[in-house]
Formats: sequence, structure tokens, C-alpha cells
Amino acid sequence: MSTPSLANYIIKRPWLRRWMQPLSEWYKDAAGYRKLGLRADDLIPEESETVLLALKRLPPKEAYDRVFRLRRAFQCSLAHQLLPKNEHTTPEDDRLYLSPIIKEIEAEKQEREDLEVMTIKKKKSNH
Repeated sequence: MSTPSLANYIIKRPWLRRWMQPLSEWYKDAAGYRKLGLRADDLIPEESETVLLALKRLPPKEAYDRVFRLRRAFQCSLAHQLLPKNEHTTPEDDRLYLSPIIKEIEAEKQEREDLEVMTIKKKKSNH
């Protein structure tokens, strides 16, 4: 899931963040997923083991809500319709719920890899 990103670079520079924030909001609105009732994390492909594991770690309510949003968006797509304006996902509701779990799993995998390649050296005694 991890891809190169300029996000950290932009976030560390307040002037650049202020400049990019309106552009970011415009892009999210133009992408159209909110008009189908989806959140940004609903768009993450379920093809990797990391994402599948993250989906298993979701709380039951969040997992149910995700499936509901995806099915409703699929039905709207089949009918070539958008949801009514009052059912669009608002920017306040479009919060990350899967990405933090994915980052946690990737950190666990990295830690596991680091521990597997670690070598232990025995100190030589002066006796």
C-alpha cells in the first residue's frame, strides 16, 4: 500500500500546506466518490494481504458500514445515478478509518523483518 508521497513534505511546511489544502479539497470533491456516499479509504483495493488483514481488524460496526457504502455505491453506479445531496459524504465524515490500521500492520511487518535479520554477537571475555 505504501507509495511514495509528498504529503509529509507538504505537511511540514505550513505555507505550502495552506496553499495545497484548497486544491486538495477541490480534488476530493471532483473525484466524485463522495457523491456515491463513499469515503476515501473505501477506494483502497483489497488485493494485498496487508489490506485484507486490516479489514479483518476493523470493528464489526465499521466493517458493516463499509460494506453498506460499497454496495450502495455499486447500485448507484449500475443505475447511472448519484445519491441525493443530503446523502453525500461530507468532508467531516470522510475520515480515515482503514489507513491507520494498514500503517500499523506495515510497521509490524517491518519490525518482524528487522528482528529476523538481526544477528546476535557474543561478547568476548578477557579470561
